[in-house]
Amino acid sequence: VQLVESGGGLVRTGGSLRLACAASGITGKFNDMAWYRQAPGNWRELVARIIIESGDTKYADSVKGRFTISLDKAKNMLYLQMDSLKPEDKAIYHCNARERRTWYNFWGQGTQVAVSS
Repeated sequence: VQLVESGGGLVRTGGSLRLACAASGITGKFNDMAWYRQAPGNWRELVARIIIESGDTKYADSVKGRFTISLDKAKNMLYLQMDSLKPEDKAIYHCNARERRTWYNFWGQGTQVAVSS
């Protein structure tokens, strides 16, 4: 399994970015996929998660109403639409997938998001 993120960059406060994660390998064994982020000096935190079978989503309180997670099953692509970006959203964003039976976590290498004030 390989997860490759793209779409990061530098944006002004209030701007938007769309992150993408391309999944390859045996993706049919995933239970859910998610976006995490890690800012310098901070722990890695969950941003948003989507359950593959049901489409149910969960968001961190800090991004509710601003970020939208979505999944294109046919293309094995995970997306994160980020609107109304704030300086505190600056971090490395990682794509994550959890295996259905073992709950093993797969990770991408991350994409950098920077927000200027």
